[in-house]
Amino acid sequence: MSVYFTRASFQFLRDLRNNNNRAWFADNKSRYEGVVRQPFLHLIADLQPALAKISTHYVADPRTQGGSMFRIHRDTRYANDKTPYKTWAGARLFHEHHRQQEAPSFYMHFEPADCFVGGGIWHPGAEALKRIRSFPCQQPGGLEKATRSRSFTTHFALGGDSLIRDPRGFEVDADLLQDIKRKDFVASQRFADALACSNELKPLLIDRFKRVAPMIDYLCASLDLDF
Repeated sequence: MSVYFTRASFQFLRDLRNNNNRAWFADNKSRYEGVVRQPFLHLIADLQPALAKISTHYVADPRTQGGSMFRIHRDTRYANDKTPYKTWAGARLFHEHHRQQEAPSFYMHFEPADCFVGGGIWHPGAEALKRIRSFPCQQPGGLEKATRSRSFTTHFALGGDSLIRDPRGFEVDADLLQDIKRKDFVASQRFADALACSNELKPLLIDRFKRVAPMIDYLCASLDLDF
């Protein structure tokens, strides 16, 4: 089994956090390519066969432009924080129709002392959020089945923001109402940097993608997307 990241990968990210400026990055770009970007792209490519067995409608895209890996440059146009680079590496394995409409994704994130794997849909727009919240009324029990199984709860915690007040127009039981109040429908599990640097990484990611897949499937159904 392959090892993708090393201690050098995480050292680069720590160094970038302490030197988040264009001059330093230009001097260290070859480090970034060698210990972060290229290993990550190889990992993404190696995940595609296993992902296809989970869903034929999801893609692990190793292209350097427009693929699964997030670019390292931050969008600072409307941000108070003007530091130019992300100090983490992340990728979403996306739905084949994600460019046509909002869709949930599988996700993996590598950052010193904050690595995690999971999936879902983060900050969906108003129309997508309305459809996701309305779907439990059409498919009672579907969300609970997707997120309350032992396979799911043993490994994942639901996250993201929620409304403080109950949304109007939903007649569901109290437990389900807590889910409908969510603004984000995401689940994740953290893992150690040392695991990210071992040959256990790829099997772990594949296993967790399988376990979070029922929630992704449910969210796809709420948005009329094939899974």
